[in-house]
Amino acid sequence: MSDESAEEQLDPQAQQTAIKHYAEMQSAPRFPLHLPVELQSQGGACAAETQNISANGVLFAIDRDVPVGSLVDFTILLPGDVVGSRCNVQIDCHGRVVRSFEDKGRRGVGVVIDEYHFERA
Repeated sequence: MSDESAEEQLDPQAQQTAIKHYAEMQSAPRFPLHLPVELQSQGGACAAETQNISANGVLFAIDRDVPVGSLVDFTILLPGDVVGSRCNVQIDCHGRVVRSFEDKGRRGVGVVIDEYHFERA
């Protein structure tokens, strides 16, 4: 499914909301962290890898399409040495896809984080 066909499925207000959140997500500093993640969506679970993480969201590399507007759940396990902790930090996240594109045969999926919860791993 192309970006355009995924966006056509959303009503105009949802499209505007997604565009606004994407613009906000782009404004935060991004940190290039490549971590394995399992992404849960209505279409099921799939393996993904973070490409970068910001205060507002995450960019994933993924092998299948997750349409714009999809609700997703995922857990990021940050290594303790990355966050300055003796133990790893687990972040349970709930968000929604605001961008989906193809890059070198793999999907890029931008997700804005709506809710998160920290736990020590």
